[in-house]
Amino acid sequence: MERPSSASLRRRGRRIPEEEDDQQQASFSEVDNDNDHPADKSAGIQSFLSDSSDYPLLPPTSSSSSSTINPRPMMSPSSIRKDESRVRKIITRIISGVIMISLFIGIILSGHVYVCALVFVLEILLFRELVTVRYHCNFDRIEQTIPLFRTTQWMWFFVAIFYTYSEFAVEMIKNNTKLHDLLKYAQLAPMLAFSLYTGTFVLTIATMQTGHIRFQLNQLCWTIVVLCLTVGQLKYIMHNIYNGLIWFTLPILLVITNDIMAYFSGITFGRKFIHRQFIELSPNKTWEGFIGGGIFTLIVGFYLSRFLAKFTWMTCATNQFALFPEKLECEVENIFHEATTFFPSQVFDLCPHALIRLLPNVVEICSVGGNTDNVTACVSGAMDQKHHHYELALSIVPIQFHAISLSLFASLVSPFGGFLASAIKRAYGIKDFDSLIPGHGGLMDRFDCQLIMALGTWVHYNTFVKTTTVSVAKMLYMYKLLGDDERRQFLEKISKA
Repeated sequence: MERPSSASLRRRGRRIPEEEDDQQQASFSEVDNDNDHPADKSAGIQSFLSDSSDYPLLPPTSSSSSSTINPRPMMSPSSIRKDESRVRKIITRIISGVIMISLFIGIILSGHVYVCALVFVLEILLFRELVTVRYHCNFDRIEQTIPLFRTTQWMWFFVAIFYTYSEFAVEMIKNNTKLHDLLKYAQLAPMLAFSLYTGTFVLTIATMQTGHIRFQLNQLCWTIVVLCLTVGQLKYIMHNIYNGLIWFTLPILLVITNDIMAYFSGITFGRKFIHRQFIELSPNKTWEGFIGGGIFTLIVGFYLSRFLAKFTWMTCATNQFALFPEKLECEVENIFHEATTFFPSQVFDLCPHALIRLLPNVVEICSVGGNTDNVTACVSGAMDQKHHHYELALSIVPIQFHAISLSLFASLVSPFGGFLASAIKRAYGIKDFDSLIPGHGGLMDRFDCQLIMALGTWVHYNTFVKTTTVSVAKMLYMYKLLGDDERRQFLEKISKA
């Protein structure tokens, strides 16, 4: 019996890939070499073609049934279980997400002190998850040969925490005249931080073993990297909180929005328009998800910032450490007040006039009598008027412009914090950093993008929002540090100014 070629199989409604074609040619050769009856050979070939699990069944060869549509194959029990497991995971993630958001809102409403406490606890847990990655991989070697390994790691963490937040505490003392009595203790903070550092440094070197120095240095470098990722990037998050809770809440919500919308954009449009791989570290990420998440984040950030600007609880800066918070009252900064701004008229010069006239709230401005200094809104039919430019007045809260900048950062830069976390998990062969949050894994799995976002927000605030950190309370603090002669000189200079 003549074996069917790949071309004839394509004509019969089945496309054979090149690698499958080679396998089938080898199978056909084995059938041809058998000594069975020709009818058995034909049955064997048809059985081979019909029983393939990767491709649909061949249509019958009868001409009367050539248009018959084959029924969809039934799902196997394993496929059904896999789909059910996926649904359960999604439901678990949604429930856990709702609980986390509820707790986050509750803590935000509780006050600044409790928000700072939340950040401190998160830093401890994030550090624990990251250093545990290498600890578990080298558990036997560490336990048997390296003394005080975990102790020195945690000592480095608390040195970094003390140095970072003692600076924040001193800054708060300077800005609060009621706390100026603590000045003599605040001046000891640098000395205490340095003492902790030297003690930890000596202990780390003293515990090094001659046969494991390279391994211990690698572990020390990993500890320092983890400190940079956690404590380093979150160094100024306390400042964000006390500069106004909006600078803490808005960036977090922008990253959450980007994460969610990138996921849904990816599963909806992933690889339908751009087939190129987005990043090798995370093969499931797509260009469509990255772009879609960015677009939605810009839209949400623009309107969410306007909504949050209505509440003084979000916009007011404070320097009070109150366990029982009261309503915040302050002189709200200008960036939270609604203002009128004009869209650049030069942009309209690039567009057809017919299209511009269709846009709402666009006003055509004309010059009167050819005098460009005398302009007014155009009146239809006026003979002495000539088109000058188009004008669009926008009622906007300035914080919305800042929200656009933060949204771009959350969309373009923050996701790479997640890619770094993926690289760490890939390097050490783990799926999640922990199992603390059902359906999500560990805290690092959820906060990987938030760390650099907090640092970026502080840089943006000090660069574009409030470039000066001078206050009356801080000036009084600095005055008390002066000697008698310096105080007298200071008062003389002030009286002449």
